[in-house]
Amino acid sequence: MANCAVVGVNWGDEGKGRMIDLLAEEYDIVVRYQGGSNAGHTVVNKYGKFALNLIPSGIFHEKTVNVLGNGTVIDLEHLVGEIRMLREKGIRITPENLKISERAIIVFPFHKMQDELEENRLADAKYGSTKRGIAPVYSDKFQKKGIQMGELLLPDVFKKHLESVLEWKNLYLKGVYGAEPYSLDEMLAWAEKYGSELKDHISDVSEYLYEATKAGKSIMFEAQLGALRDIEFGIYPYTSSSSPVAAYAPIGSGAPWIKVDRVLGVVKAFSTCVGEGPFVAEWFGEKAEKLREVAGEYGAATGRPRRVGPIDIPATRYGVRMQGATEIAITKIDCLSYMEEIPVCRAYRIGGVETEKFPFTPLMEDAKPVIMTMPGWCTDISKVRKYEDLPKEARDYIEYIESAVQCPVTYVSVGPERDDIIVR
Repeated sequence: MANCAVVGVNWGDEGKGRMIDLLAEEYDIVVRYQGGSNAGHTVVNKYGKFALNLIPSGIFHEKTVNVLGNGTVIDLEHLVGEIRMLREKGIRITPENLKISERAIIVFPFHKMQDELEENRLADAKYGSTKRGIAPVYSDKFQKKGIQMGELLLPDVFKKHLESVLEWKNLYLKGVYGAEPYSLDEMLAWAEKYGSELKDHISDVSEYLYEATKAGKSIMFEAQLGALRDIEFGIYPYTSSSSPVAAYAPIGSGAPWIKVDRVLGVVKAFSTCVGEGPFVAEWFGEKAEKLREVAGEYGAATGRPRRVGPIDIPATRYGVRMQGATEIAITKIDCLSYMEEIPVCRAYRIGGVETEKFPFTPLMEDAKPVIMTMPGWCTDISKVRKYEDLPKEARDYIEYIESAVQCPVTYVSVGPERDDIIVR
C-alpha cells in the first residue's frame, strides 16, 4: 500500500485526528513527525472522546504501531499523563505499539517557564503561544543545546549534559527575565519520575522504519497543526516552531528515504484559528458565537475559544499547494446546516485591489475579505452516508470548494464519530 500523510491545510484544528482514526486501520504504522503537546487531535470512537496532544491517533487500532519521530519535542510529564489517561479507558499501550525516537528532543519545565515569561514580556505583541515550551525547546535544538530522549537511557551522559545546559539556561532566565534558577537535582528528579515510565518505549526509530519499509509495511504520517502555521511557509511569526508540511514527514519521522505517495489534506467546511496572527475572514459577535457553539470550536490542547469565520479560499488554495495535497477531506460540513446562506471568502482586497492570491504575511494586516454566498440546505445531514444523498446545495458547496482549490474531495465528514463519513 502507498504511504500517506494526513495533514492540515489551514491554521490547524481541521479534523485530522478523526481522519487518522478512520484510516489508521489500513496502515501498519502511524508516525507523528513534528510538534509537541501544543496542539491536539480530537478523536471520537467506541472508546469515548479523546483529545490527543502527543500520542498518534492510530493508538486505538490493535495492530497499528505508533511512533513519535525525531522531529517531535516531548514533554515527559505530559506524555506520561496521556498514556495513563488512555490506559484508564482500556487502551493498550506497550513498547511494541508505541515507539519513541531516541533522537526526539525533551521539553523540560524550564522551557515552559521561558515560554510563559516571553509571552508576558511581549504583552499585546504576543504570538499566541500555548505556553507549552515549544518555541524555546526548538530554539535550543537548533542552538545544539537540546537533550535527546535516548540520553535517558545513559544516566551519566544525561546528568553531565543536563548540568551543562542548565548552567546556560539559568544564566538566560535570570539575566533576561530575572527569574529564579532551576536546580540540577530538581530537574534530575523530574526526569527520573516521568522518564522512568518511558524508557522501554525509546529506541532507534530510524532503524525500525528502515526494516519496516523493507518488509513492505505501509506508513501513515500524522501532522500537527496546518500549513498556515508552518515555520517556513505559514503566517510567520504567528506560526508553530516546526514544519507540519507533508514534505517534512520523512525527515521528522526518521526515514528521509521514504516517498510519500498520498497526501490527504484536511479542510474544515469553515475557517477556525487558535492563537494570534492575521485571520482575514474572521467573524465577531453573535454570528461568531453561534457558529462556535454549534460546532464546539474550542482548542483541543488549551480549551481556548477558536476564532471562526467562513471558509477562506485563498488561504485554502495556498495550503493545498504547500502541502502538495493529492486529495482533500472536508470536515464539519454538518455544522453549517443551520445557515440559510453559506458565506465564502473567495478573495481578498488589499489597498483597493482584489486578489485571489494568499499574500506575504505583513500585507495581510490590511486585507479585507471579498465575500460571496451560496444557498444553504437547512436540513440535518449527519445521517447521510452516500454523496448522492446529500442535498444539492451541500453538493454544490463541496464541488465549489473542489474547483476553487483545484484538488479533488474524497471524504466528507458529517459528524465526529469514526463512521460519520461519506467516501466519494
